[in-house]
Amino acid sequence: MENEDLFTCIDHVAYACPDADEAAKFYIETFGWHEIHREENPDQGILEIMMAPAAELTPDMTQVQMISPISETSTTAKWLEKNNGRAGLHHMAWRVDDIDAVSATLRERGVRLLYDEPRVGTGGNRINFMHPKSGRGVLIELTQYPKN
Repeated sequence: MENEDLFTCIDHVAYACPDADEAAKFYIETFGWHEIHREENPDQGILEIMMAPAAELTPDMTQVQMISPISETSTTAKWLEKNNGRAGLHHMAWRVDDIDAVSATLRERGVRLLYDEPRVGTGGNRINFMHPKSGRGVLIELTQYPKN
């Protein structure tokens, strides 16, 4: 992938908060946004709500992901505790077409990924995360949508 584009677009930015439903309601009532997807992710111990400015998601539309802990031991719960319970931007996610190839290229370039192999994330996407030290202080998610 040396001369190819690694990323297709910014897929979403994640907003960590104590109550994802309350945050989603604010986006709906204040900005007129739409709830695109919702699910509990027990592996990560979170409730996820994907929000978008339009009712139908386009291929290059960026979303906002509301995440709140459903487990006191989740990394999101720990993040909120570390930030004195204050909500805020948690991470950004970059969409990729081939997470395995992008992961291999990034590792060759010295990037530290959190998982040895991609995991299943929102909506069945394959995901991995760059360690914040590799992202210059930003937690960056790689996300690949399921192949149709």
